[in-house]
Amino acid sequence: MKILVIGSGGREHTLIWKIAQSPLVERIYAAPGNAGIGELAECVPIEATDIEALCDFAKTAQIDLTIVGPELPLVEGIVDQFEEKHLRIFGPTKEAARLEGSKAFAKGLLDELGIPTAAFHTFTTVNDAKKFIVDEEPPFVIKADGLAQGKGVIIASTCEEGVHVVNQMIGQGLFGASGKTVIIEQFLSGDEISILVLTDGTRLIPLSSAQDHKRAFDGDQGPNTGGMGAYSPCPFVTDDELHSYVEQTAKPVIDALRKRGTPYKGILYVGLMLVQGKPYVLEFNVRFGDPETQAILPRLKSDIVPILFQIANGSLEIRKVEWDTRHSISVVMASGGYPGSYQKGFKINGIDSLDSGKDVFVFHAGTARNESGKVITDGGRVLAVSALGNSFREAHELAYQSLAKIKFEGGFYRHDIGKRVFEKTKVGG
Repeated sequence: MKILVIGSGGREHTLIWKIAQSPLVERIYAAPGNAGIGELAECVPIEATDIEALCDFAKTAQIDLTIVGPELPLVEGIVDQFEEKHLRIFGPTKEAARLEGSKAFAKGLLDELGIPTAAFHTFTTVNDAKKFIVDEEPPFVIKADGLAQGKGVIIASTCEEGVHVVNQMIGQGLFGASGKTVIIEQFLSGDEISILVLTDGTRLIPLSSAQDHKRAFDGDQGPNTGGMGAYSPCPFVTDDELHSYVEQTAKPVIDALRKRGTPYKGILYVGLMLVQGKPYVLEFNVRFGDPETQAILPRLKSDIVPILFQIANGSLEIRKVEWDTRHSISVVMASGGYPGSYQKGFKINGIDSLDSGKDVFVFHAGTARNESGKVITDGGRVLAVSALGNSFREAHELAYQSLAKIKFEGGFYRHDIGKRVFEKTKVGG
């Protein structure tokens, strides 16, 4: 098979790394890819949002399966356009992708189906949002309705801060058109987990659970980011509980979209908050999570290609997947200033000194090569170092020993990814 993976981040590098292990695959292309991806696939200089050029390339190169990494091309309808040209592609259609493209749509569907979610109100004017905030008790969870590169959720701890945020989003266009409608939610407290579910629109296969770390700095301080690290599996969620959460949250949504005539095919990311053991849906993503993918896929023993191929064909025949029983931790190394403004072009040292193999993996996100062929920074989140261990403590130590060997100007990372697991359980595993 010839496979095309669209995107240029750590999620895409991890997918390509896993796909390359399949005996079914002859050749892999990436559009546009990055420095690390280029070691496993042929990178083609087509941006992920240039849907017409991607269609033309897939047809000319006789691609057997295209896999879409980022959310923007999915929300803009890349799957619809590929399928119109009889090109096989993994991902949801434009209508189904509204689950991520519009938080108001997703919240409305959850409300309609009676799926637990935080109480919410939707606003399109600053004055209406202000009136609501002043009359309510903080904290507030304020979300841009549309896509905002993982940065469109802000927790306001005071009324004054809440008013400032809605002024920025609606009044000043902080997130452009994506923030012209805002959702203000009840703040929920509990254990947050990520569940990724593979589906052909009818059948579902949940992947292993994971927990993301959104805030930029140690101790869950600083602004929200696209994710600074993750671990898998969640030790406080049993297999039975995981399947129960899927039945309560993902399955009714998949069933409802199918009955509406807009079936959901691909992978559905469900962000949950467990409040006294009850799952509340925080958000949906319509693609593989980043950085959850970097923590989950190193533990997947099954060949991923037949699963993706069957889903793209609309008939998932595989019923379950096999997992490595070890624990995984993935830590993101970011550019100084991220998630705000940052500089690019710094040489990255130390990657070659790592003993990458069966237990440590370096996944590139924002990287490129300079004229001399050296790997340089080219984004906010630059790398993710993932490690497997017989316990979370072992995986944590291995990941951070490896991270300490990588250097670039301004680079930083959180030091506490996964630490809450063995601190909370008081054991190493």
